[in-house]
Formats: sequence, C-alpha cells, structure tokens
Amino acid sequence: MIDVVLEFLSGGGLARLSIGGLVVVGLILTQVTIAAVTIYLHRHQAHRALGLHPVVTHFFRFWLWMTTGMVTREWVAVHRKHHAKCETAQDPHSPRILGIGTVLARGAELYRREAANKQTLAHYGHLTPDDWLERHLYARFPVLGITLLLGLDIALFGIAGLVLWAVQMVWIPFWAAGVINGLGHWWGYRNYETRDAARNITPLGIFIGGEELHSNHHAFPASARFSSKWWEFDLGWVYIRVLALLGLARVKKVAPRRPVILERKETIDLDTVRAVVLSRMYVMASYAREVIRPVLRQERREADGSCRRLLRRARGLLTREVTLIDMAARGRLEQVLERFANLRVVYQYRQQLQSVWARQALSQEQLLQGLQEWCQQAEATGITALQEFSQRLRGYSLQPA
Repeated sequence: MIDVVLEFLSGGGLARLSIGGLVVVGLILTQVTIAAVTIYLHRHQAHRALGLHPVVTHFFRFWLWMTTGMVTREWVAVHRKHHAKCETAQDPHSPRILGIGTVLARGAELYRREAANKQTLAHYGHLTPDDWLERHLYARFPVLGITLLLGLDIALFGIAGLVLWAVQMVWIPFWAAGVINGLGHWWGYRNYETRDAARNITPLGIFIGGEELHSNHHAFPASARFSSKWWEFDLGWVYIRVLALLGLARVKKVAPRRPVILERKETIDLDTVRAVVLSRMYVMASYAREVIRPVLRQERREADGSCRRLLRRARGLLTREVTLIDMAARGRLEQVLERFANLRVVYQYRQQLQSVWARQALSQEQLLQGLQEWCQQAEATGITALQEFSQRLRGYSLQPA
C-alpha cells in the first residue's frame, strides 16, 4: 500500500522526480522563502540594516508574492509595531498577553488581523515599496501569485505538486507567525536582559535562516547580523555575506562590538560615557557575570541549607528584567534581598546603573555626572566584585588601546 502511495505521489508532472528528489526540491524552495523573509522583509525593509541591489529586491518581492501572498508594507508595519509595543496589549502577537497556545495555533490569523489595521499601516508602513508593480500587482492581487504557484507546482510535479504547494503555504505561517512569534517570546536562552521577553530558541540559526536567534535581534534590532556569541550561527548572515561579495548587498548596521577597556584609564570622560551607553547590553551582561553571580556564590557558601535553596531559586531573578517578573517570583526576590544585604546592594546598583542611560532627555554632561557618581558610590560600598567592576567601567572607551 505504501509503495502504491509513493508511486502515485512521484508520478506525473514535467519534472518526473522521485520522492527523494521532491523532498530536496521542497527544502530548497522553502529555504529560498525563508531567505526572502529574513533578508528582504526583516533585515532590509523593516530595520534598514542593509541595502540590496534592485535585482535582489525585485526577485524577493516576486518570490514572496508567489509563495506567501504577503504584502511588504503589511509585513513591515506589523513587525515594527511588534517592536514598538512589545509585550503590551497593543503588541500584535505577544504570548505573554495572548497566551502561548493562542500565538502558536493562531499566529497567522493574528498577523492578518493586524495587517488589516489601516492605522498600523499608516503609522509603521513607511519607506516600503510603492511602485507600479506593488500598487497594481503585488498588493492588489496577493492571491493571484499563490494561485499561479499552485498551477506551476502541479504542472511540474503532478499530484505531488499539490502536496508541495501545501507545504509552501504553511511554511511561513507555522515557522514565523507561530514558532518565532510564539516560542521566540516564551522558551529558550537570553544573552541580554532586554525589556521584552524575546529568547533565542537555539544557538544554531539554520532551519529558519537565523530567526531562531530572536533575543539577540531584540537586543540589537538594527543589526544585520543576529548571531552574537562565537558559538552562535546565523545562516541569514551567511547569505548576506555572499550577496555582499557579489556586490548585491551592502551591510549598513551590525551590533556594536564589545567595548574596548583601557587598563590605565581611570578618569570617566565623555568617551567613557559614549562607550558605556553604546555597549549597555554588554555592560549589563558583564554586571550579571562579574558582580551578581560572584556575590551570590559567596552568599550561598556562607548560608545554611534552607537559605541555599532560597538563593538557588532566586538566581535567575537577580538578573532578569524587572518588568518580566510576575508577582510570585517578585515575592521570592524581595525575600532574598531583605535577608542578604550584599545581594540587595549589588541588585540596587544594577538598577541604578540602568537608570543612568534610561532617561533619554539627559544631556551628555548629565550622563557623565551620573556615571561618575555611580562609580564613586559603587567603589565606596566595600563589596569587592562591585568595586572591581566599577574600576573596569572607568576604562571603557571607543578608542583602541
């Protein structure tokens, strides 16, 4: 029976491919669609992180029209609103607000609903294609493309083409609208404590073109490269580098490099401030690693059994973005901070350091004064890890050694 089904699926069509050949074709076609979404829609159109040659942009626009029926302006507007209103009631697809089950099961529906919002398109859809092709074909007849694809798949692959077409139709709604928008804000690891709940699903961004590194993207949304650690891999970035070598792409922005730390620099000046603010994600990650964790380990060594359990449960909470902590967890955190004075001090200084650059209206001179005062007060606490971190912070610079 299975042999009959396989023979039925592999038969017919101009291409006359075997089942194995059809699988390979399906993987290639869906990967081209993934590349179109992550390179063209996401990194190029939504965040302007790179420029693309007109040949590439026209190919990706045509390909997405055929394989997804998505309109550039709609996709870009919905995604930009997601970043602007992330994890709020106005976020088009936040699992923290709507529930993980809703986003996984109805991600495509949530996207279509927001894409139909004219206010969203007007406010967030700027600088997207508005030429003759977009007005008279791609945006006007989005269903026509996927209908033509259906006919082409059946002509090339026979009855198996219908299966291949169905796979192409569900590929982006499932992986992008469901998995990335859902699991990408629910499960995984984080290199940086951003104010949203974005997470890296896996360090190997192969299957979905690097979109798996979702937390890194939210930490540095304007970066054309999503990988951050040396052990992370972003397939979309590989595609971009190949296009750049061919003269078909130009990278405009990438995440800032890790700051230069000058060992003999002790005076906090405007160069220090600029380096700290530009590298604030790295600064807070270093603070967690170099201050919070050593103090926590010291407290655990000196605590009795019951306190060790309490400290173990609070480990992640001490470095987590405060807006992401629910009431029950906040109660545990407050219990730890009340009982352990040194942890309370370094936790408070973490919040104060964030506040140095959180107020956007401050002038550079006010930022300079705020950072100087923070370092002076941190070094007066008597907590070795905090003092050493403050001294290293003084050496931050945009200038090479």
